[in-house]
Amino acid sequence: MDLALAPIPTVVKPPAGEAENPDAAPAAFQPHLPAWLKDAVFYQIFPPSFQDSNGDGIGDLPGITARLDYIKSLGCNAIWLNPIFESPFMDAGYDISDFYKVAPRYGSNADARRLFREAHKRGLRVILDLVAGHTSIEHPGFKAACKAKPCKTRDWYIWSKNFRDDKYWLVRGYAEHDGHFVYNFFYFQPSLNYGFANPDPAQKWQQPVTARGPREVRAMIQDVMRFWLDLGCDGFRVDCAFTIVKNDPDYRETKAYWREVHTMLAREYPGAALIAEWGVPHEGIDAGFHIDFLLHFGLPAYTTLFRQEARGGSSYFHKAGQGSAETFLDTWREESRAAGNRGYIALPTGNHDIPRISRNRSRRELDVAYAFLFTMPGIPFLYYGDEIGLAFQERLPSKEGGYDRTGARTPMQWGDGPAAGFSTAAPDRLYLPVDRRKARPTVAAQEADPRSLLNHVRALLRLRREIPALGSDGAVEFLHGQNGGYPLVYVRRQGGSQVLVALNPAAREVDVALPFELAHAKLEPLLTRGTALTCSGSDTRLTLKGCGFCLYSIKMHREHPCYAGTERP
Repeated sequence: MDLALAPIPTVVKPPAGEAENPDAAPAAFQPHLPAWLKDAVFYQIFPPSFQDSNGDGIGDLPGITARLDYIKSLGCNAIWLNPIFESPFMDAGYDISDFYKVAPRYGSNADARRLFREAHKRGLRVILDLVAGHTSIEHPGFKAACKAKPCKTRDWYIWSKNFRDDKYWLVRGYAEHDGHFVYNFFYFQPSLNYGFANPDPAQKWQQPVTARGPREVRAMIQDVMRFWLDLGCDGFRVDCAFTIVKNDPDYRETKAYWREVHTMLAREYPGAALIAEWGVPHEGIDAGFHIDFLLHFGLPAYTTLFRQEARGGSSYFHKAGQGSAETFLDTWREESRAAGNRGYIALPTGNHDIPRISRNRSRRELDVAYAFLFTMPGIPFLYYGDEIGLAFQERLPSKEGGYDRTGARTPMQWGDGPAAGFSTAAPDRLYLPVDRRKARPTVAAQEADPRSLLNHVRALLRLRREIPALGSDGAVEFLHGQNGGYPLVYVRRQGGSQVLVALNPAAREVDVALPFELAHAKLEPLLTRGTALTCSGSDTRLTLKGCGFCLYSIKMHREHPCYAGTERP
């Protein structure tokens, strides 16, 4: 039975006479972790490419609402939306001109409210992408700040008196007044002023974090969060969360701010989630975020598993079988130890900033990669289309600042037709082109095939949901795969539940001897391909064909000296 989620509580105001004393010493940080996160599986949606409901060639919020049942059918129970706010879309919505309004091309605030409501009816949560570090040059506050006449919002931005600066990116000659603004990524993304952790006394334009402008920016971002939480969203993924305070090499002031936000959410919206784009999980979690990612930047662990070819190396999850899991395993252990039970590490299948995981991988290779991603501790993130093996389209012209990322942002392919069920618009009016290959993957074709990648994903997420050991909080013990070896073998445990996972991304056959305690246990197959257990005396070996994998339930007693389970050789 589907249970509707309880609404997030409205703002809790402190009783009269109990307002915060600004002179009082700050209370010790008390982490709060929303209970629903332990069972969360996220589905990331790039809004203009998911489902077009009105035939203009661009995806929208009503289109997402129409596909909620599909998202739930995957085994996902949470959604992360890339930015949906009003924007000139020079950087796909990461240049916001109005934090309080849905971009008209996606619909309206009423459409957002309906999406949240319909998602909650299905037991789904919805997380919004919050770009906290900068605005668009089209933001009214920045436009006013550029005028010759001083205004309140001028100090919401960072204006350098230097014509050049070795530490900060500057746009010169833009404003009417004598100042050059600091920007974050593209020139049209002026940095919001959270202050400088260590202002240079010789540079009077570098304001401390306690200055009026930084204090107003900090309060404004929290008001934006309250606005959308009151409308019905369930939290935020924060873009470039580690970059907000300038000259903060140890992130002391950056962490202090996000801890302040964490405390506000815990007090006023205790069910709201806070997710970082930080890339060093224990740092993000230490800053008060509930989740942080292992990504293509920050620590190298994720890249060594899936994206090493782009750097001239070999990924571990590649049929060549020349990679190493050692960097990942060392990093995972250290990050897990440092994060403790304060938050979760996330391993995504991909996202809007990197080539799709399907690039240069066969279906069999994807099966093994997903068996890993969906059986590890932490919280999985499934990028839209990865469940059907949506292709990374090479050499597309840049769209809205996408450049080499554009090929990972193409429309979802639902079925047949010139627009693959994404839109009723003509192909030349689509946000980006659909895959024109005759054998392109579609949801409709894979729904009808019980052995499809789509149904493989569903099977893995069903096991994750049904077996406690495969959940986010379960322990993991790596048995084989260190020192660059194949296969990767680990055991997941939670309470009395135990699962053996073995993965062979290489095209060659490999085998491994099981430890004594597993060799004398009963192993019941849950999901396997190309695997076999063989016994010889007291030795039990697990053999995996090329791109083979297995999940076995571990029962610590068996009646026979050998239990063999094989499937789909």
